[in-house]
Amino acid sequence: MNPVEMTAVELVAAYASGALSPVEATTAVLDRIEEEDGTLGAFCLVDRDGALAQATASEERWRGGYPAGLLDGVPVSIKDIFLTEGWPTLRGSRSVDPHQPWDVDSPVAARLRADGMVFVGKTTTPEIAWKAVTDSPLTGITRNPADPTLTAGGSSGGAAAAVAAGMGPCAVGTDGGGSIRIPASFCGIVGFKPTHGRVPMFPASPFGPLAHAGPMTRTVEDAALLMDILSLPDPRDPTQLAPPSLTFRGEFNREVTGMHVAYSRDLGYVDVDPEVAAVVDDAVAKVAAAGLEVTAADPGFTDPLEAFEVLWASGAATLLRTMPGARETVDPGLGEVWDRGERLSAVDYLEARAVAAQVGIRMGTFHERHNVLLTPTVPIVAFEAGHDVPPGSGLRSWAQWTPFTYPFNLTQQPAISIPVGWTAAGLPVGLQVVGPRHSDDLVLAVARFVEWALG
Repeated sequence: MNPVEMTAVELVAAYASGALSPVEATTAVLDRIEEEDGTLGAFCLVDRDGALAQATASEERWRGGYPAGLLDGVPVSIKDIFLTEGWPTLRGSRSVDPHQPWDVDSPVAARLRADGMVFVGKTTTPEIAWKAVTDSPLTGITRNPADPTLTAGGSSGGAAAAVAAGMGPCAVGTDGGGSIRIPASFCGIVGFKPTHGRVPMFPASPFGPLAHAGPMTRTVEDAALLMDILSLPDPRDPTQLAPPSLTFRGEFNREVTGMHVAYSRDLGYVDVDPEVAAVVDDAVAKVAAAGLEVTAADPGFTDPLEAFEVLWASGAATLLRTMPGARETVDPGLGEVWDRGERLSAVDYLEARAVAAQVGIRMGTFHERHNVLLTPTVPIVAFEAGHDVPPGSGLRSWAQWTPFTYPFNLTQQPAISIPVGWTAAGLPVGLQVVGPRHSDDLVLAVARFVEWALG
């Protein structure tokens, strides 16, 4: 099998058996990046020499029988939001000085490095990860491997495009309103947003409790393995959770039949593209036939869009006012969000946090009856690249076409997107699994069951 088509688990097995070396796998991934990324624009930095040096060190460890960690030698890309020692972290912005010292690893980069994973490069993001498509004044447009005329989604669009196109089996992204799950759905991969604080973050995100970090992979098993690496503690995050008492790789394949599963096609208020709805309906029917007890049920909250946008604009303004020269270079759409954030008061912010709390209470009650909730991940398929909203839709903001994702950033719950089918035009469609806070292992286990049920 071509190494670029192998999962992280398959690569590790091949390293252990001697059938493949980390250098061979890394070289194949780097060659794929060279072939494909000129079209897709998934990477803002590729470090061929550094990656091959890391792969060579990994190969020596495997030959000696002492791999450094679970995924030693597996190529991985890192979203250009995470500080990474030796590489600039520009966050898609012209306002960040690329020549300043870059001598600190974020918790995410530190954990991946300690595990022995091979850093091939940094993936693109819209400026400060502000929207659900990936383009920026700094790096241009990131495109969808399923159809390069279309968006890859965002804000972790570079990560999703990289994994979907075989430019590495694993990536790490951030998710403040759907930024892992949306591009995962658009590109046809797995994207997991764990409970807030499960993956430590430093520096703290300006988007506060909305912000999560998590894995983007081709399989749920790879996501579970990455979670075991990423969930290790870091003293720089005061909001981090206690270390997990069990391993995700040990729990993701556990028995879930007999659980009570709710399916909401529209959360009670979302307009869903009929073709997307049909693909998700068919997937849910197959899941039910395979042994999960699925009941149609809506959580019962109204659309919290206004509260989300207040919190989002407040966070954006808080960060942008610290970035010298940002007013002259900022993405125009982000500039509008910045302006709104500057007009908001502390009372506005706290009122929005109160709405988030009420949605969280509603979901807590809902999960007393239903172990998990299934929904479409996004109500539409990928649209023309270079636009913040679908052309001709009349929508004013990206959050208006992502109504299934941002509510569960407000509640800080774990949620995962799994590819479950394609439209007639061959565009991927994702199913979202949402669980109670702290039930990351359960969400992964149900996602693995869905993956199995759909073959």
